[in-house]
Amino acid sequence: MRATVEGTVIAEAPESELVRIEGNWYFPPSAVAPGALTESPTAYTCPWKGPAQYFDVVTPEGTRKDGAWSYPDLKPSAVERVGHDFAGYVAFSPGITVTA
Repeated sequence: MRATVEGTVIAEAPESELVRIEGNWYFPPSAVAPGALTESPTAYTCPWKGPAQYFDVVTPEGTRKDGAWSYPDLKPSAVERVGHDFAGYVAFSPGITVTA
């Protein structure tokens, strides 16, 4: 699977390493291209996953504000609900293309 912005690869990993939650593909942190994400101050807490960390997606074409997010400190019930520890995995907002 590959996440791209206007042809620039942001993340890439085999589908078997990703987790699909609520229609979003979550990539393992090691799959994200170095320098592609910078932390955003945007705050959000999911009722069942916990606090999110948003990221701006940085490419040669520009920056997509809050184009990605992650849950670094999952609630234990989130791991049970999904059946996989996805702490730190990264998902992408609309505008970032995720393809097989």
